Amino acid sequence: MTVHSLSVGAIDSLGANARVPVITAYLSFVAVVLLWLLMSAATEIENPESFYVAGRSLSPSFNGIAIAGESITVLTLLGFSGNITLSGYDGFSVAIDILLALGVLLFLAQRIRNSGRYSLGDLFSLRAAGSGPCIAGNLVTLAITIPLLMVQLHAAGVSTALLIGLDSTHSQIVCTVLMGGFVTCVASAGGLRGTSLMHIVKVFFAIAVLVVIAVLSLSSFGWDPGRLLLTAVEKSAVPDKYLTPGFWKYSQDFKLGPLNTISNHAVLILGVAMMPHLILRINASRNGRSARRSVAVAAVPLGMFVLLLIAVGFAAAAVVGGKNTGMADLFGPSFLISLASGLVSNGSAAGVALITAIACVVFLALITSVASITFAAAVSLVHDLQARGERRRTSGTEVRSVRIAAVVVGATGVLLSAVTHKYPLEFLSSFSLCVAASCIFPPLIYSFFWVRFNRRGLLWSVYGGLLLCVMLTVFSPTVSGKPFSLFPEGHFDWYPLQSPGLVSIPAAFFLGWLGSQKAETSPAPDFRYIEHQALTGNEAGLRADT
Repeated sequence: MTVHSLSVGAIDSLGANARVPVITAYLSFVAVVLLWLLMSAATEIENPESFYVAGRSLSPSFNGIAIAGESITVLTLLGFSGNITLSGYDGFSVAIDILLALGVLLFLAQRIRNSGRYSLGDLFSLRAAGSGPCIAGNLVTLAITIPLLMVQLHAAGVSTALLIGLDSTHSQIVCTVLMGGFVTCVASAGGLRGTSLMHIVKVFFAIAVLVVIAVLSLSSFGWDPGRLLLTAVEKSAVPDKYLTPGFWKYSQDFKLGPLNTISNHAVLILGVAMMPHLILRINASRNGRSARRSVAVAAVPLGMFVLLLIAVGFAAAAVVGGKNTGMADLFGPSFLISLASGLVSNGSAAGVALITAIACVVFLALITSVASITFAAAVSLVHDLQARGERRRTSGTEVRSVRIAAVVVGATGVLLSAVTHKYPLEFLSSFSLCVAASCIFPPLIYSFFWVRFNRRGLLWSVYGGLLLCVMLTVFSPTVSGKPFSLFPEGHFDWYPLQSPGLVSIPAAFFLGWLGSQKAETSPAPDFRYIEHQALTGNEAGLRADT
């Protein structure tokens, strides 16, 4: 699939008459967001805890809606709805996994908040002394952050270029660099409180736009959902399989289809729940109970978003047709613009307004999600490594160090995204989720619930899970041997599944157990104090022992 074939459809759907007012409104929206961020940065308190976790002062309602916003990314907004359009049932089941991830987060939210630790290095240090856990936490955070940055910045470049009518690879790379620079400024300028406000605005804005699209879609089919779904099935590439499991393109290419499906769902559910920026946000709650309530509150707007996403996905299949959208870029706004153009007249005021709204939602989803993961990585680098070794440094110096680290992380993501622009990078998002599911979930479960867990078990679990994720991904069909692979002409895909999760997650649990069988000679925090603090939020016991 060439970039030209992707871009032509989006440009034609937008229409030459509508492009100028859409671009003007879009740039005006960008300018307003930038001004808002600069004003937020000017009023930000130069205190690490206020900057990192908003002073642990966010209410359950406020933080809950922001948690829902953390899950509304370019990949969920465009990729998931695009998968529903193309794959029917399989795309629908993947979208539901976002809600299941909240259940996992709800299970651990109170203990994470009560621990008083808000970075991976901090959390890993609960049961292990020394610098090893902090280094492991930083490595895992970067292994999650950098690939996600590359995928989403690639999506930003393609989306922006298609919106303004440019179809060359060079123009997309330029747009990637410009958007990456803008998002890096956002991540370095605003703390968690400022990005929280943007997440909340994004949630309401995204739901409003999806409601409008869903209503227009239903009205075009006589307000009959059954007729809309039947039309989506008829216009799909293979109508007989559209509403049955296994129609997803990845599932069709794997011999072990059911196992591959189980692996993908496990990775998505656990990976989304264990994202470092979500862990950071959980710690912005006032206490452990408030953290649990925040996650419960998040289920309401996120549930609405997922239902609307499913409706819009099926509407795109019914209005545009699964066969036609098969050539669309799932991580660009082309199929949504095609749907909007099919619902309203091209070039009309309503059409311009709807397409502009879609572009602004995509822009908000991009800057908020990328800024959050970049900020979490910067906090981890400074708090776990630099600040831990210099506890006497001033608060202002630490905050400035986080801003610099955010620029470094963002610039690294922009550079790698630009260099690898011509390659299919979708598999990197699955890799990041797999690292989160394999290297964060098992150690946290052991840290909070198993008395014999120790430093050796922690490091074995983290590094063993990370090594398996890297090795099995390299030798999986996502890298070689398939038409959608990174190297389709290569044939070193001896691992049969798309995601390593079915192996790496159980292996990380096993390695954590195996490594903890031999007692450590160095002193470690007493599990009784850790358990007491995780349940009550009282830090006195743990501090006395550490």
